[in-house]
Amino acid sequence: MWKDGESLTLDIDGVTLEGRCFGPAPDAAPTIVLLHEGLGCTALWRDFPERLARATRYGVFAWSRRGYGQSDPAELPRPLDYMTREALDVLPKVLDAIGFREGVLIGHSDGASIAAIYGGSVQDHRVRGLVLMAPHFFTEAMGLAAIGKAREAYETGDLRARLARYHKDADNAFRGWNDAWLDPAFAAWNIEEVIAYIRVPVLAIQGKDDQYGTRAQITALETQSYNPVDVAMLDACGHAPHVEQPEKTLALLVDYLERLDRIEAAKAEAA
Repeated sequence: MWKDGESLTLDIDGVTLEGRCFGPAPDAAPTIVLLHEGLGCTALWRDFPERLARATRYGVFAWSRRGYGQSDPAELPRPLDYMTREALDVLPKVLDAIGFREGVLIGHSDGASIAAIYGGSVQDHRVRGLVLMAPHFFTEAMGLAAIGKAREAYETGDLRARLARYHKDADNAFRGWNDAWLDPAFAAWNIEEVIAYIRVPVLAIQGKDDQYGTRAQITALETQSYNPVDVAMLDACGHAPHVEQPEKTLALLVDYLERLDRIEAAKAEAA
């Protein structure tokens, strides 16, 4: 099923999800699993997965969650705990479906929140570490305001047309994310409780100009975690480090994964 550079489809509880594989299969090397942002999909990672696979020699798997890319549409409205449901109900089945044996979860924005929930809620010894790019642990007024501007851009600007290039149902993708975040009840959304239960090293990357979240998100991770947390705050960078500062982001990831490899080698030697 796994072929370098090729697409595949997964059937998860009757829902068809698109994915794409890069580098060696899970039975040949550790695997990086990429979890996209709230308006992302497999294609919107652009060349980042391929570059990551080449730089690390890990396998890399990118997939589009339900409602995104070429995956089946989501049922709307999304429940306000949709990220928790993705982490607990869908992600474990995706990992099993691709034959995940060991590796790292790398999430961006909503995907980072899903990765954090998984890391803090599921005791999965296959997961060596987490990379959280622009994670959300709670809502902030400035972030909600930016999401409100995105709605305006979708309804009156060219955002809908741009998203339609990547999502077979742009309305489903956008409304599923935007309507949930702008629901008045979502202002109370908070997943900080998972932080204390993460038991693997974490790398957190955030742009200093992130329009959807402040440094407070990263501070919560640093102060509430019992495991090592490395933080990189990037200059001249907004919400998407891998797009806006790809070289710096890639270098950070390579260094982080090399350190994880040394940790695993030390464990094996001690055993």
